[in-house]
Amino acid sequence: MADDADDVVGVLTEQIEQRFGMSIGELKIAVAAAPDANRQATDVVRWHGLLTESQTALERAEDDLLRALETQPSEVDDPTMDLAHRVNAAVSARDGRAMVVRWLLAHAPGKRSPEADRLARLNRGQRQSPAVPTSAPARPETAPATGRGVLR
Repeated sequence: MADDADDVVGVLTEQIEQRFGMSIGELKIAVAAAPDANRQATDVVRWHGLLTESQTALERAEDDLLRALETQPSEVDDPTMDLAHRVNAAVSARDGRAMVVRWLLAHAPGKRSPEADRLARLNRGQRQSPAVPTSAPARPETAPATGRGVLR
């Protein structure tokens, strides 16, 4: 994910709402009422929830780091460095969850994946017949059996 992705959750929320044709709140209610009705919707709602949790954790970590940096002299102490590491870990968690949501949206039933599109482009212009013959080849005529062994 890009470093300047200020509103990752907002962008993905819009994509989810467009994909399902309802607000995220309505989608959450629908999934809670019938979790088995649409497996993809259930997965997207679950991962969207995890994404929003990680975004909240990231914002808290950033706020804690900023407060610590305001009180630091020129050198950063170990507790403040630990807060910086916490921010980095929170960014990684948020970005990983965002990637899962994007993957779920990209691989929705009925939607083509980039891999499928690439395969279709490669197959254009190539023969459309099967690579392996579909009917048995004609057998050559053989002499009738004489009762004698074939091998002498």
